[in-house]
Amino acid sequence: MSEKNGKNNKLTLIVFSGDIDKVHAAFTLATTSASMGSDVTMFFTFWGLNAIKKNPPRIKGKGFMQIALNFVNRGGANRLSMSKFNMAGAGPAMLKKMMNQNKIPSTEEFIQMAHELKVKMVGCEQSMQVMGINKEDLVDEVSEIIGAVTYLSEANEASTNLFIS
Repeated sequence: MSEKNGKNNKLTLIVFSGDIDKVHAAFTLATTSASMGSDVTMFFTFWGLNAIKKNPPRIKGKGFMQIALNFVNRGGANRLSMSKFNMAGAGPAMLKKMMNQNKIPSTEEFIQMAHELKVKMVGCEQSMQVMGINKEDLVDEVSEIIGAVTYLSEANEASTNLFIS
């Protein structure tokens, strides 16, 4: 655990949303905080797991409902929608183009940057079980799958905890 001026210097983020604008906000905060010397943990749960699914994601599941959910909710860093103004997929394409023009990293680049900055990216065990997602379905930068108790233990040590929904 890093400390600065005698204060705990740790950030945890729960990434609940799979919307590109919210995922980018989470990665911006995580990478900025890590570059300033903080220990950072990103806990991806429910729709936030879409951001860390491999491209292209596999459509699978243990039963019809999981297969159907994974068919309509494929995820993957390059398939994230917007929280507003999705416009049948045109919104994310326009946002990605504007971000590229302004030299803002893509979601895939943010994942790599976070990994290089030692941001700990973890998946939520319970959400993954419900949604039929395995660790093999996630990008390699995800270090482990943890439950709520483990996440809350880390959050209790942190000076800042954020919930990105």
